Amino acid sequence: MEKSRTATVKERLVVIGNGMAGCRAVEEILARDPARFDVTIFGAEPRVNYNRIMLSPVLAGEKTFDDIVINGDDWYTDNAITLVAGDPVVSIDRATKTVVAQSGRVEPYDRLLIATGSDPFIIPVPGKDLAGVVTFRDLDDVDKMLSAAEKGGSAVVIGGGLLGLEAAHGLSLRGMMVTVVHLMPTLMERQLDEAAGYLLKTELERRGQTIVTGGDTAEIVGADGHVAAVRLKDGREFAADIVVMAVGIRPGTTLAKAAGIEVERGIVVDDHMVTSDPAVMAVGECVQHRGNCYGLVAPLWDMCRALADHACEQPSGYEGSVTSTKLKVSGIDLFSAGDFSGGDGAEDIVMRDASRGLYKRVVVKDNKLVGAVLYGDTVDGSWYFDLLRKGEDISAIREALIFGQAFASGGALLDPNAAVAALSDDAEICGCNGVTKGKVVATINAGACSLDAVRSTCKASASCGSCTGLVESLLALTLGGEVQSGPKTMCKCTSFGHDDVRRLILEKNLRAIPQIMQELHWTTPDGCSSCRPALNYYLLCAWPGEYEDDQKSRYVNERMHANIQKDGTYSVVPRMWGGLTNPKELRAIADVVEKYNAPMVKVTGGQRLDIFGIKKEDLPAVWADLNAAGMVSGHAYGKSLRTVKTCVGSEWCRFGTQDSTGLGVKLERMTWGSWMPHKFKIAVSGCPRNCAEATIKDFGVVCVDSGYELHVGGNGGIKVRATDFLCKVTTEDEAMEVCSAFIQLYREQAHYLERTAPWIERVGLEYVKSGLFDEPDTVKRLAAKFRFSQTFCQDDPWARRVAGEDADLHQHLAQVRPLQMETVS
Repeated sequence: MEKSRTATVKERLVVIGNGMAGCRAVEEILARDPARFDVTIFGAEPRVNYNRIMLSPVLAGEKTFDDIVINGDDWYTDNAITLVAGDPVVSIDRATKTVVAQSGRVEPYDRLLIATGSDPFIIPVPGKDLAGVVTFRDLDDVDKMLSAAEKGGSAVVIGGGLLGLEAAHGLSLRGMMVTVVHLMPTLMERQLDEAAGYLLKTELERRGQTIVTGGDTAEIVGADGHVAAVRLKDGREFAADIVVMAVGIRPGTTLAKAAGIEVERGIVVDDHMVTSDPAVMAVGECVQHRGNCYGLVAPLWDMCRALADHACEQPSGYEGSVTSTKLKVSGIDLFSAGDFSGGDGAEDIVMRDASRGLYKRVVVKDNKLVGAVLYGDTVDGSWYFDLLRKGEDISAIREALIFGQAFASGGALLDPNAAVAALSDDAEICGCNGVTKGKVVATINAGACSLDAVRSTCKASASCGSCTGLVESLLALTLGGEVQSGPKTMCKCTSFGHDDVRRLILEKNLRAIPQIMQELHWTTPDGCSSCRPALNYYLLCAWPGEYEDDQKSRYVNERMHANIQKDGTYSVVPRMWGGLTNPKELRAIADVVEKYNAPMVKVTGGQRLDIFGIKKEDLPAVWADLNAAGMVSGHAYGKSLRTVKTCVGSEWCRFGTQDSTGLGVKLERMTWGSWMPHKFKIAVSGCPRNCAEATIKDFGVVCVDSGYELHVGGNGGIKVRATDFLCKVTTEDEAMEVCSAFIQLYREQAHYLERTAPWIERVGLEYVKSGLFDEPDTVKRLAAKFRFSQTFCQDDPWARRVAGEDADLHQHLAQVRPLQMETVS
């Protein structure tokens, strides 16, 4: 008979397993009756409870261990839980109701909870015990893979299931050449049908992975005791510096079996998660319930709720789970649920859109949805899963079922918020943490008024982030206009801000706009006029010489290489180095003005001549005539260097202290053509009288007797801002080096369309100085990166267009639609 609970004596609950199942069960118990048990948790790992399904982002470099901790030290302390970490239980004595740990520690219990999870399956082939053969189950495995990836080389992942593909993706992002060997003909065959598996394989191969399906491993080949290759039974061999075994898992039943608890494939439990011993409960991947063992996280949450209800005498029961799968790594939108094998009485409804890489298949039987596979567009996954789980009659929407929730509702749910409102309260919103719609709404009603507040309170959207849009919809539905805004996003197409996008481009090795949109869950198929130019610039900055500039993602002025005016004509501004010109250039400009009937020529504030009124069809000929005189584009239309303004300096002026004109020409020849977050202007004044207005430019040089004072962050536009003093140098070479380094820092860290003035106001001058001068070699390193990028940028776009390079010129000039016209100052 169970021990009675009194006001002074608590029941002793011992938990074997400090993982997601054991700790979630304890959380559920605490939520129902926090004073009921005196809890001791034994963990095999020497660390606190963390989210194992987020190990993949840790491997990929997207998250750190601290980011995936579920319950930190404070949780154990606040709830008076004794954590015995790094000391696994080795035996259970049911007669004395004690457990014995590896250290010899003996702990008595009134109730025992076994949450030993699962063990990785190691295929019994020669070489399986070689150094360099690892599994993918815990943080120690991740550390081994990271150590191997630091040395580069090749990796072979044996197993093309969800876990294997996540490991392959992470190692690929870390720079390794990855081969996936999968025994079955279809990747993720338990979750995907043949068509979706083919799409997945094709996409992974496009990203550089080698995918071998139907590959049966014969041997892991070693050299000097370390893995060297994987050999298949058909004779093929793949080099390997590390081999990841990800072929499957088995319920962790060793302890329970040795203690005489009933075990079949898993530890046998009833609907209350109680084993054959009434004092012993079990939960998670180690259990077998009604003949089923579950290897996914969603059933775990249902088990924990049922277990807590029973432990706290609130009767309910677990009746099994319908499972669904999302691929959270690799940036591939993929969802599957239920039974898609078909068979007698089942009907397949399929939709394909090959050009967009979309595939949808739903399986209907007896007017009920029994299975679904979505590839490329998973927005309706939650709706399909809700229909499947509840077994609702879909005959009324049968014809529209494949087109998704909004269409099946007759258009009533075209608003995404309305579609979320239609979900039932027990619909799962966050699969990573097992959070339902009802729980999210209750959290919001309890005072969580922002996305961050919801994440920190109930954990919805706190892990992989794929449910962020659903949580934001629930915030909008529940609070209306009272939702507190979080960090500003790039645009309405994404939940990421500029800094996050720039960081993830590098961390995830993203090298194309569609890849970014896929990887970062863009909510629109092709982006918008705000995000596409920004992504194009960020890729140009991140991968100089590798990324090919996408003209469709540029504003009209940059596509036309001229400034459009209000009457539809264009102004053309040739470059004049440091404001200098000569008779040949002046004659060429005069000839162009006369030949093409330009109504106006104006001297600009940047010491150049601007030719107005040029017709679009005349642009190539104008460029050709100016090129013939040795003139190149002045980039007056670009998010790039515009001008370097100078005064005559010491060569002519009696006040001049240095050769400001000569330095200005050198600076312009060094920096022209570079793409930047916004337009960029430089000026060099030959003395403190500052005739070139260097102190209202993005980078200004003021010459003094002893050298050069360098200033940054000025703006002479709508909001006039004087520069901040950056530093003083003694030579022209030093001035050019610091200029290059400052530009590169600005290029790498500012947001797109952010001039240097607001950038410096946002981050602070000390941040800029620290970024340049805290380390002795930083200026040289940044300057070298800028010079390297310039080797790919200093090609005159006018000359390329005249020569017919890039795209067909006439077709290019006819394009006006992709992005809206910008205002140019």
